[in-house]
Amino acid sequence: MAVASSHVALASLNLFLSDVRDGLGPFLGVFLQQKQWTPGEIGIVMTIGGLAGMVATIPMGALVDSSRAKRAIVVIGSAVVIAASMAILLAPSFGVVAVAQMVNGIAAAALAPAVAGITLGLVGAGGFDRQLGRNEAFNHAGNILAAVLAGVFGWWLGLPAVFALMAAMAVGSVLSVLAIRPGDIDHDAARGLAPTGGGDEQAEGWRSLLSDRRLLVVALTLALFHLGNAAMLPLLGQAMVANGEGDPSALTALTVVVAQATMIPMALLAARLAGTQGYRTVLILALLALPLRGAIAAASAHWDIPFGLYPVQILDGVGAGLLGVATPGIVARILKGTGRFNVGLGVVMTAQGIGASLSTTLGGGVAQYAGYPAAFLVLGGVAVVAACAYLLGGAPGNETPGARPVETLRGKYAA
Repeated sequence: MAVASSHVALASLNLFLSDVRDGLGPFLGVFLQQKQWTPGEIGIVMTIGGLAGMVATIPMGALVDSSRAKRAIVVIGSAVVIAASMAILLAPSFGVVAVAQMVNGIAAAALAPAVAGITLGLVGAGGFDRQLGRNEAFNHAGNILAAVLAGVFGWWLGLPAVFALMAAMAVGSVLSVLAIRPGDIDHDAARGLAPTGGGDEQAEGWRSLLSDRRLLVVALTLALFHLGNAAMLPLLGQAMVANGEGDPSALTALTVVVAQATMIPMALLAARLAGTQGYRTVLILALLALPLRGAIAAASAHWDIPFGLYPVQILDGVGAGLLGVATPGIVARILKGTGRFNVGLGVVMTAQGIGASLSTTLGGGVAQYAGYPAAFLVLGGVAVVAACAYLLGGAPGNETPGARPVETLRGKYAA
């Protein structure tokens, strides 16, 4: 019964934390554009936040691996994100926003591996694929709830209401993580070791981790994917503001709702596919969605953006819903038995952060000098490069969820 209650709390945590760990998300670009910021300036501050998160991700993963206070990491990270977002609301100058985005990036870098570690510690390797699908389903349901409320409150009270909503969601996430019983988390399993696996003494050395070609191929692939994907939704919101098409809060919320509603069944499908066909199929399907999304977004920017939102964001839901499950799942399979799961996840998330942070600068720069349609085409084209990199690298992802090959275990490399 105790474990079951912790699983319910985990679901609640994913529901509430969805609106916290991404900060203001697409609403930041709309908010700053209303403050007369240019697309290039918005892209720069988003890049600054992404780069800060990138630098912090691997150390935060190592912290989660070694720490038995994973719940406290979630509590502190949630509080920091809200404080930084409130600073943006109260003083939206370039310096304040840049610093706040850096703080947000660092806090978010701790939240994702903390939740992944808590999940793996609760369910173990055998139940991880299925639980990832459930986690992501609740995460996307939380994003839908937050987006609907943000759209209503933003239309009624203005964009500052979005900040208050984030604070309320943060309180929910803190209460949820505190409801997870500490004794239900196996901290050896949470880092990818067998239960009661001995902690740091049994963990592999860092050289073993960083020399794993499969992990590096996955990291490069996801970096390229996020280089093409991250800026697309913020640019859609900015294009709507530039064209004067409706209320920006409501339309931005609509883009989020359409995508998140698609992500729920995609997350559950990804978990099923991972168990039957492996993660290779999941990742390829996600990569295929992005070029089509970019082409439709470019066409909708020429014609009617609100109408074009639907197919664009459905495809966003396909890609993001699949990858939300595939990213930690692939890493867990590749690194099972190493004791470095969260560090390895940090490596992949760092690569993602590099791509995502550069995406806003790339997209914002192209939009400023060549227009929004050109920006969408460039971003979509990057996914073709990602697919080529993945296939040429051997397309890892179908490893069985068992132990690592003997030649890569601790002992071949010094710690």
